[in-house]
Amino acid sequence: MTVDDTGSGQGAHPAPDGEPRAAAPPASEEGPGAGDKAAKDDKPDDSYRPAEPDLAAALDRTANPGHPADPDDDKDPLALRLEQLILGADRRYTPFQAARSAGVSMELASRFWRAMGFPDIGQAKALTEADVLALRRLAGLVEAGLLSEAMAVQVARSTGQTTARLAEWQIDSFLEGLTEPPEPGMTRTEVTYPLVELLLPELEEFLIYVWRRQLAAATGRVVQAADDEEMVDRRLAVGFADLVGFTRLTRRMEEEELGELVEAFETTAADLVAAHGGRLIKTLGDEVLFAADDAGIAAEIALRLIETMANDETMPELRVGIAFGTVTTRMGDVFGTTVNLASRLTSIAPRDAVLVDGALAEELTRTGEAPASETEAAALAERAEKGGEEPPGYRFALQPMWQRPVRGLGIVEPWLLTRRG
Repeated sequence: MTVDDTGSGQGAHPAPDGEPRAAAPPASEEGPGAGDKAAKDDKPDDSYRPAEPDLAAALDRTANPGHPADPDDDKDPLALRLEQLILGADRRYTPFQAARSAGVSMELASRFWRAMGFPDIGQAKALTEADVLALRRLAGLVEAGLLSEAMAVQVARSTGQTTARLAEWQIDSFLEGLTEPPEPGMTRTEVTYPLVELLLPELEEFLIYVWRRQLAAATGRVVQAADDEEMVDRRLAVGFADLVGFTRLTRRMEEEELGELVEAFETTAADLVAAHGGRLIKTLGDEVLFAADDAGIAAEIALRLIETMANDETMPELRVGIAFGTVTTRMGDVFGTTVNLASRLTSIAPRDAVLVDGALAEELTRTGEAPASETEAAALAERAEKGGEEPPGYRFALQPMWQRPVRGLGIVEPWLLTRRG
């Protein structure tokens, strides 16, 4: 969104002479988008029923250029029509006009635009009322003192990065599987428009629902922090799970097979992490990063991952490393020495095994989920038996491994984590 006329990118093409067909209601003064829907009453609406999808009718509207309501369809490229359908508004503003209408400087508007992940578009008339409203809202939060300018840019960046990945996935994977031409002679492109037209309102509502759920969960975790410092720098158990020999697999497997393996691994890992109370921070193809507030939860997730993958013949072997300590959280990611240590432990872990650091081993011992040593466990069990009491119910076993130097972290004494029989 700068005045550099050489920039190009999303929305950089000028609007056609003909008016694109409005497949969605025109934008209101407040602008289209999820923000308007999110402001509605939160009470569930039992009367809501999604419209019956009529793909045949939608296809007919798209495939019939002579439709009386669309006299200028021959001048309307499909890409522009899809853009208008999704954004729900016509292109009306250049970046300069949008900034002026929103009452913000060009410099700040450009910072917001780039932070959201969009390229510079020179001074093409490519922006809508929704773009103006978004600028006005962010600037209003700054003016009201609710956010600093730097924080507002960070909000734009984190939202842009997250939704960009979601949008790419939906187009590459979701829509690709649903746009097989239903009739001979139709192209995939011709099917995309009516499909988006039918799915857009449902996906939009679902996105808002999931975001609110995730926001509630994240807020709950933060307000339970012991003090203000812990809200940002918190003590967490952080784990990496890494597929063994993935580089060799990339040379032997076809791309489609490799993609299916990675998707199966990420899906399995995400389900296990969520089911047992952890949080999946990110996936890196052959590796996943997860975190948990509780050391026992992290240990259970790690062992479940090993056990599940070991029972799947299509999966390579797995190794997991976990560390426990102070972690800095930014934009949904985690940073710090604890994260680096977990990564190093993963790289030296045996196949189908879990290595943990001394801090996590100590925490498991402190909470009674693992004995300090097998000798102590045997002594406690014997004492309980003599007294007619139930012996301690340990979930995990810890075995100290040889100390070894770890690059950048000095000497580390890892512990082998196993499930107690």
